[in-house]
Amino acid sequence: MREIENKIFELDAFLALRENLSDAHKKVVFTNGCFDILHLGHVTYLAQAAELGDFLVVAVNDDASVRAQNKAHNRPINTESARAFLIAALSFVDVVVIFSEDTPLTLIQEIKPDVLVKGSDYDADENDPNSKKYIVGSAQIKANGGAVITIDLVPNYSTTGILKKGV
Repeated sequence: MREIENKIFELDAFLALRENLSDAHKKVVFTNGCFDILHLGHVTYLAQAAELGDFLVVAVNDDASVRAQNKAHNRPINTESARAFLIAALSFVDVVVIFSEDTPLTLIQEIKPDVLVKGSDYDADENDPNSKKYIVGSAQIKANGGAVITIDLVPNYSTTGILKKGV
């Protein structure tokens, strides 16, 4: 249990570790999401993201920021601490950071990942920050010489879809 809990960081604590990763020339991969009901699509996506570098950081929306996204009146289903714990339990996830902002832009600017990853429902080449396809932080990552990569989603797996099926 402690091994899993030790993978959940406050941003300030992680930034000290991030410096060590840079010194060791480790490629840091960053992604984010709500991960409300962990499912095959999430796990596949995160495993593929982990393969893009040496160290995977997953930012998890806190409960308030999930509610602010207007997903549904009963969301999130699981609390931020439960969602963070489940993500941290995955062997290929190195660090989980919970964030409260509407977007992970501040985290991305502070962490400075080498690779920013989102699902293929986003567009790595979209340059309009007002577009729903735009990947928040992509301009900053590209300006720092990093890569922005999208990963194909597993068809028919989403928290919303699972909730609609009543499974």
